[in-house]
Amino acid sequence: MKIFLYYVGKARDAHANRMADDYIERSGRYVGCQMREIKPEKFDAWTKHPSATKILLDPGGRSFDSAEFTKLVVKAEQESRDLVFLVGDANGLPAGWRDRGGLLLSLSAMTLPHELARVVLAEQIYRALATLRGHPYAK
Repeated sequence: MKIFLYYVGKARDAHANRMADDYIERSGRYVGCQMREIKPEKFDAWTKHPSATKILLDPGGRSFDSAEFTKLVVKAEQESRDLVFLVGDANGLPAGWRDRGGLLLSLSAMTLPHELARVVLAEQIYRALATLRGHPYAK
C-alpha cells in the first residue's frame, strides 16, 4: 500500500506546508507516502491510480473520528490498495471530481484554511499508521 496526497494549488503559508511535510516524512517510516501540489487540468487521479481508493476532502462529506479513519487505512492495507487523498483549493474540489467516485470525507464541521487542512490530514494519516504499528505517539 502507498498513500498519495494531492492538493490543488500552492500553499500560501510555508510553515504549514513544513508541518504537513514532517508528518508525511514520519508516515514514510511505515508505508510509501507522497504529498504533491497539482493542477487539476493536468492531473487525473482516476487514470493515474485506477485501482486506488479515492478519498476526496469535502465539507459535505462523512466525518470520521481517528479510530474510524484508522479502519479506513487498515482496510486499504488488507486489500493491498493504495489510498489517494484529493484536496481542492480555497474554492473546493474541481468541477466534476465528486461525480467520478470516491469517498467524500470532511475533516471538520468548521471551515479550515487550505494549509491547515493539509496538516490535519497528514497528521491523521501518521496517527493511523503509528496506531497500527503500536507506536506510542497515538496513546
